Amino acid sequence: MDLRDTINQDLKNAMKAKETKKRDALRLLTSAFKQIEVDERKELTDDDVIKIIQKQVKSRNDAASQYKDANREDLMQIELDEIAIYTPYLPVQLSDDELAASLKDIILKVGASSMKDMGKVMGSASKELAGKADGKRINECVKKLLG
Repeated sequence: MDLRDTINQDLKNAMKAKETKKRDALRLLTSAFKQIEVDERKELTDDDVIKIIQKQVKSRNDAASQYKDANREDLMQIELDEIAIYTPYLPVQLSDDELAASLKDIILKVGASSMKDMGKVMGSASKELAGKADGKRINECVKKLLG
């Protein structure tokens, strides 16, 4: 069973159990899948599905931080609840130590020695660690290691 089938099954289960928050969040996700399929005229792979979920999580995080800045705790909580619903479908994220170790290997591979080489490291790291770590976390860790 692929990831998309799992999400569709969870959507059906949420509908049967009358879990409205989960149902609505998963409906938004499935509509995002359909939108990409129609726009790009392609069948989505699990990697595509993961990228879409990551994009949704990122936009929810951005919205939650804006709501927090505006002192709208109620709206912020809605965004955080949706993130909690989406997170189980994503690959397990690397811990900070695992991320640093992976980035040290990448830095050695590309021969980076200073901040001038950050572009090389980020290009390689983005490909190798896709889905396992957020780009922002990768960027911050690379800065620490090269800085």
